[in-house]
Amino acid sequence: MAKSIMVTVQDKQRLEDCLAVLQEFPDKLELPHIQYLDQEVQRAKVVLDPLSLPADVITMRSRVKLVNVDTGAQMDCVLVYPAERAPEEGRISVLAPLGAAMLGYRVGDVFEAELPKGPAKFRVEAVLYQPESAGDYHL
Repeated sequence: MAKSIMVTVQDKQRLEDCLAVLQEFPDKLELPHIQYLDQEVQRAKVVLDPLSLPADVITMRSRVKLVNVDTGAQMDCVLVYPAERAPEEGRISVLAPLGAAMLGYRVGDVFEAELPKGPAKFRVEAVLYQPESAGDYHL
């Protein structure tokens, strides 16, 4: 069973709006990613008050440090909406397998992502920036 994850009510609404548009005219290659993200959003515990969200939870536009459990490789990345993606700059779309998989996890959690090269396990080492804990509720 997958570990419990959290999303803010604002992130949930924005993601559901994004998914509604994507599901209307889905790209066949992206359809499995759209469905996976939808399942993750629906299973998440919704946090109504952003002030009550723990600062170590990965939310939209959070900057995080991940460690590949199998290889030990570290990566810093920002979880963004699909239109903001720039993998070469570490901006990972929530629609990408890694992006959808990390949403809602906390520092210390280990999660699995189905990457193009196969499944990989990642540990959340740090949340370097989270909009909610920084008071950036408009992001």
